[in-house]
Amino acid sequence: MMKKKPWNRINLCVYSISSKTSDHENMNIITYATAISMHPKRFICGIYHNTQTLENVETTGEFVLQLLADHQVNLVNLLGKQSGKRIQKTDRLKKRKLIDNWKGYSILKDGLALMKMKVIQTMEAGDHKAFLCEVTDYKNINEGLPLTLDHLRAKKLIRI
Repeated sequence: MMKKKPWNRINLCVYSISSKTSDHENMNIITYATAISMHPKRFICGIYHNTQTLENVETTGEFVLQLLADHQVNLVNLLGKQSGKRIQKTDRLKKRKLIDNWKGYSILKDGLALMKMKVIQTMEAGDHKAFLCEVTDYKNINEGLPLTLDHLRAKKLIRI
C-alpha cells in the first residue's frame, strides 16, 4: 500500500529565488514553481508566507528563479531552513565564493539556469502566496542534473 500522499509522490525540481530591495538581498529555496504557459513563457511560483523573500518580491515585483544542480544539495539548510530576516544568506555565500552577479542580482554560480521573473498577478494560496510571473530573460549557466525532491528525501532534509 502506498504510504505517500499523491502530491508527495512527484519528484519536483528544487529552485532558489534571488530577491532584493534597496536595503535587503535574500535567497530562498522554492519547490512550488511550474511553467504554466509556453507563449509567453510564464511560471507560477509559490512563496512561503512571513519570509524575507515574500517581502522583497511584494516590494519590487521581480526576482530571479535559479534552477539548482544536484550537487548543490548542501545549500538547502542555509537557503531553506534559515530565515533571511535573521541572517544575511548572500553574505555567507559570498564569503564561500559561491556568488556571481546577473542582471543586478546575486546568483549561485554553480546552478544550472536562471530566469528573471516579473510578477503579473498574485493570489493567496494557503501557507504560500502564488505569483503568476512572466519570464523576461533567461540564461543557461551550467550543464548537469537538477536538484530534486528525491535528493532532499535521500538526505533526509524533507519528510515528504
